Parts: sequence; C-alpha cells; structure tokens
Amino acid sequence: MNILIALGGNALLQRGEPLEAETQRINIKKVAEVVNKISEEHNVIITHGNGPQVGLLALQNLNYKETKPYPLDVLGAESSGMIGYMLIQELSNELGIYDQSVVNVITRTLVDKNDPAFNNPTKFIGPVYNKQESEEMKSKYGWEIKADGEYYRRVVPSPKPKKIIETNVIKELLEKKHIIVCGGGGGVPTIIENEKYKGVEAVIDKDLTSSLLAQELGVDAFVILTDVSCVYENYKQEDEKMIKHFPVFEFDENSYPDGSMLPKIKAAVDFSINNEGFASIGKLEELEDIINKKSGTIFDTLFEKSYY
Repeated sequence: MNILIALGGNALLQRGEPLEAETQRINIKKVAEVVNKISEEHNVIITHGNGPQVGLLALQNLNYKETKPYPLDVLGAESSGMIGYMLIQELSNELGIYDQSVVNVITRTLVDKNDPAFNNPTKFIGPVYNKQESEEMKSKYGWEIKADGEYYRRVVPSPKPKKIIETNVIKELLEKKHIIVCGGGGGVPTIIENEKYKGVEAVIDKDLTSSLLAQELGVDAFVILTDVSCVYENYKQEDEKMIKHFPVFEFDENSYPDGSMLPKIKAAVDFSINNEGFASIGKLEELEDIINKKSGTIFDTLFEKSYY
C-alpha cells in the first residue's frame, strides 16, 4: 500500500518538553523505529507539523537586532529543513546507512490571498506561556495570543490549502519507492501574484495539507498519528466512548470542540469522502495495528458508527 502518515506535534515534542534539538532527536528516533517496521511492506510518505519550532525561530529572529526579521514563510521553510533533516537522518539510521532511499522535500502550498483567515489568526505556533508571560510577549512584540488549554500561545493566520506545488515531484519519488518526508508545517504558504509565486506570512494546518496531498497522490491509507489511541465521543466526560468506525457522512463539527482533534477529524473525513482509500486517527505506537484496522478510529464511507 501507499500510506501517508501525518505526524502530530507530540511525535516531535511532548507538551512541556524543552525546545531543544536533542529532545526532538530522541522523539524522532522513536518515530523512525515505528515507521521502519512498516516500510518493508508499504510505500511511506511522512508529513509533520512545525508549530513550536517555527515559533522558536521567530522568537530567536526577533532577538537578533542587527538584521530585519525574516518573514514567517522563510522561517517555515527553515523549520521544515531542520525537522526534515532530523527525520531522514533517523530513518536512514534505522534502514541502514547505505540505504539512500530517504528524502526530504521542502513543500510549497498554494493558498488564496483573499482567504478570510488572514484577518482572523487562529493557528498556534511557538512555545507555551503562562498568563503573565503571554501578556509580556503581546506587549513586547505585538503578537496575537490566545489560550491553548491551560497555557497561552501565539496565533497566526491559517489559510486553507488549495494545491501542493510539489505533488508531481513527490509522485515520481513515490514510484521509485523512496520514503518521502514532505509537507512540513503544512507547506510554505504561497500565493500567485502577477503570474509569479510569492510566500506569505501564515502557517497552514498540517492535517488539512496532509489530507489534500493524500488525495492528490491517491494513496491507499491516510493515517493521522496523535497522542491518543482513537477519537473519543464526549471526550473526558463520564460517558466518553472510543470510536472504532466513524461514519463520515454523519460528521457534525459542532459535536466536537475546537482544538487539535477537530482539524484531524475534518482532514480524515475529507479524504474518505473524496478518495477510495481509508483514513484513520490513532497513536504512533499502534501504527501497525492502525494500518491493519485493528486499532485507531477508521473513517470510511461504508461504515456505521461503532465503538471499542
């Protein structure tokens, strides 16, 4: 099978962990170990987020007074190179250093320059702050900051992805059986202006980009990995249930609170409706079982809702 795996942010950095290179390398090594187990039987494409990393780069950038701050699209590409390097390094180490089949593709994603998201920043980036720290950062840098659970984080525009510019290149690499890391951070947000490409300051939701790329590639399975085993109904309530089969045509986004899970569900539903393959949401450590439909929440047009 051709499988696109969308790594959740927790795969690179657990909440509360320091944004240090070695911490991320250790987490990424665990990803590589799991992916290596399935790569012998399947063709793998890996996408990933970059929220904490691009936020840190932006913060470091602001503190270097000798140059004008780099725009967010450039920092996004920089973070994609950094994380992509770590992923292909650890994947190569798992596969064997003489295996040259792992590649990272810096990916650009087309967006609409008139997308209303540019007037309503919602995408969390960067490290978490307490209430006092968030007020200081807002005052010092003029950032938009919103609550993210019990913490606070910077928010930036998150326009909807329209097309992946590098899809044909990724297809060629997939046909040659390469393991491909791409779509980092949702891809570098790009518009067309005067018949030329132009980067814009935003961060695209990685799950929506991953779903779009999975559809453009026509993969057999689209797997979103996160820190829970499946999608829950009535999450963290007394009557919560673990959903096994998710009926995509019955999806009502008002039934799920805004947060990191809702865009994942939207991405999985969109893929399932527009593609012959199946989508699933589950835990990194259970990847093999997810692919074999023994774990995770499975999204398909044929199922009625069922629970574990």
